[in-house]
Amino acid sequence: MTSLAEKIPAGHYRFADVARMEWIKLRSLRSTWWTLAITAAGAVGIAVAVGVNTLNRHADLTNNALAGIAPGLLFAGVLGALVMTSEYSSGMIRATLAAVPHRVLVLSAKTAVFGAVALLLGEAAAFVSFFAGGLALRHGIAAPTLGQPGVLRAILLSGAGFCLIGLLGLGLGAIIRHTAAAVAVVVGGTFVLSIFIGVVWNGAVTYMPVDIVANSLSATKPMTCGAHAGQCQQVLSAWAGLGVLSLYAAVALAIGGLLLARRDA
Repeated sequence: MTSLAEKIPAGHYRFADVARMEWIKLRSLRSTWWTLAITAAGAVGIAVAVGVNTLNRHADLTNNALAGIAPGLLFAGVLGALVMTSEYSSGMIRATLAAVPHRVLVLSAKTAVFGAVALLLGEAAAFVSFFAGGLALRHGIAAPTLGQPGVLRAILLSGAGFCLIGLLGLGLGAIIRHTAAAVAVVVGGTFVLSIFIGVVWNGAVTYMPVDIVANSLSATKPMTCGAHAGQCQQVLSAWAGLGVLSLYAAVALAIGGLLLARRDA
């Protein structure tokens, strides 16, 4: 950021310049690489564990292999929040806004850079988990292939879901600004609220972020309920789930952008 500031007067940065600054800040944040490594390792580990213990050859094997993506959503959301709140805790936000007074441009660049990184990680984790889970299958169960109906879509949308949860966390970080509070809201809204709502109002679980990724984006077969069909949880279609998740991220980022433009640093 310093080298760029020496070349370009304050207030004259273009989107590409601001995005370059944000990339430098993102890659220098130690929590970025720890979070990415833990997320990828966890997703693959869960995929292997689920694959080894899978006994039903008629189950949604792709959904099983992508089971590790859901816990990783927590890390994606937390990392998204940290990308924003770490600037406030360190005081760097003042330098950033002094160099780039156009605050919406700052948030747009953060969104683009972090979104690209989260999408690449999400897709990589989804594909590696899929193949690792397939290799771990035992008991004569054949691994699913990319050519089977809905499989490639489930993998790609699961990776996109990881990215969207991260952007939701980024938007919440811009709204709340305080690291501990933002992380608490991300964790509570992503996991705890889903559990609570499941007890109080099961129908609303369908619209919870983690459940959308776990039951809509990563699924290739309709959910079966057997004898308990009357209590079966309804799920969104894959594309409807992606739309709802995108809406959550867009609303959080829009509110965060509005507050960033109106509040003092």
